[in-house]
Amino acid sequence: MNSALNLLATMPFPDIDPIAFSIGPLAVHWYGLAYVAGILIGWFYASRLIARPNLWAGGAAPMTRAHLDDFLVWAAVGVILGGRLGYIFFYDFANVAADPVRAVQIWNGGMSFHGGLTGTIVAMILFARRNRIAVWSLFDIVATVVSVGLFFGRIANFINGELWGRLSDAPWAVVFPSGGPFARHPSQLYEAGLEGIVLLVVLAIAVYGLGALKRPGLVSGLFVSGYALSRIFVEFFREPDAQLGYLYGGWLTMGMVLSLPMLAAGIWVCASAIAKHPVRE
Repeated sequence: MNSALNLLATMPFPDIDPIAFSIGPLAVHWYGLAYVAGILIGWFYASRLIARPNLWAGGAAPMTRAHLDDFLVWAAVGVILGGRLGYIFFYDFANVAADPVRAVQIWNGGMSFHGGLTGTIVAMILFARRNRIAVWSLFDIVATVVSVGLFFGRIANFINGELWGRLSDAPWAVVFPSGGPFARHPSQLYEAGLEGIVLLVVLAIAVYGLGALKRPGLVSGLFVSGYALSRIFVEFFREPDAQLGYLYGGWLTMGMVLSLPMLAAGIWVCASAIAKHPVRE
């Protein structure tokens, strides 16, 4: 009984308008600004990495600033197209099959990180081959900076009051407008902290303190396995998508299922990078 009262007594959702500002009939949403901020700040961080030859094996970055500028468009297309298609196929296929117009209605469900990652990987491979860039080094550059975008994206999810967590009586639990009358874990903020801030710091330490970029693939493996661990952990607090619910016995979620092979792949990539590129004294 006390637990139920606590669920009803915790803090309400902050009154934040999902629309940041409007210019005439054009409404600019925080979610769109999050994508722009993530891409631009990520581009700036990546340009700093390229400008530091001492971070790379052989004393030279694998790509130029011009390459990075060109890659911005490829990355944006990969993230948006892959993210939307990923959500459709992993989370909302039945609804889209019944109403194909729903596929372009990004406000119905939104984007999938795993789909966005797949789209970005395809974009990176095609771009690297076209410009004769070492693909694993391009992977590493993107992996180093992508947590910036994850941070802003999860904050935007919180502002939108979407992807909220399970019922909770924690003092920081939030009553979301679309989540019913009970308080829930602000799981979007958990993800912003783990996938965004913590993972960004861990990778920065690996790059600047441990010379990880000199071992192509190592930063990529660290990111993939780190993201997978963060996502699996947060899934214990995040409400699963209503159209899917819990899978395989009532406790697994689609986010966990998609993250488990990522964890295995990330560990394998790290081990391969270390084996192929041993430390040279």
